[in-house]
Amino acid sequence: MAAPQARWSALMELLTRNGRIDVETAAAELNVSTATIRRDFDELARQNMITRTHGGAVINAIAYDLPLRYKTARHAPEKERIAQAAAGLVKAGSVVGLNGGTTTTEVARALGARADLMADGDQDALTVVTNALNIANELVVRRHVKIVVTGGVARPASYELIGPLAAELLAQITLDQVIIGVDGMDVAHGATAHNEGEASINRALAQRAQQVVVVADASKLAQRAFARICAVEDVDVLVTDSAAPDEFVKPFTAAGVEVVRA
Repeated sequence: MAAPQARWSALMELLTRNGRIDVETAAAELNVSTATIRRDFDELARQNMITRTHGGAVINAIAYDLPLRYKTARHAPEKERIAQAAAGLVKAGSVVGLNGGTTTTEVARALGARADLMADGDQDALTVVTNALNIANELVVRRHVKIVVTGGVARPASYELIGPLAAELLAQITLDQVIIGVDGMDVAHGATAHNEGEASINRALAQRAQQVVVVADASKLAQRAFARICAVEDVDVLVTDSAAPDEFVKPFTAAGVEVVRA
């Protein structure tokens, strides 16, 4: 594991799981020298991600509040398949909402690569409304994708814009479809997020949409987070990965949610 960014991501995964780790254990896990780990710890401490301790480090933030760059490696193949399936549900000419997150970022990339959204002509092939700065950045270079950004206060952990400015814009528009990434999804509690500010804007997106699509890999199913986005009755389609256990999927089908396994 030679690339520093890959090592840092792996170290953040270890620290997220364990809370703390010593230099020797980290070096053995990553198969690198202790000197390399010490340099990595120093860099992560400089970024205020960890606190150095005698012989190791402890994490400064809980797993869900890590900046997006440290989350992108988690369940990456599953998220790419989910994104392709979700993007395939979008019809040319529609208005689609996207919240922030690693899976919805992949959806944005899949939408940007769709050949039928690249036809010649002056008309926008797709309008994307998002509160995620990184998604706007991904799609703004796509000539036939119209980007609408909500405004609001940016959260460094997720690049999402939250607060009354975002809510005010969403109250003025309608969406054909919204594709929402979540931190937890179960039948009893519906779609949930760790941060209440993000959940509030995600809820507003869902309320403005004719169809609500939740994208969640198997690790998010039968899980709940702090703040509700919407009830399961408000979800039309759940796109998950093929590894999702039947016992996690069947309750959604029974509740009337269309489940797509990618």
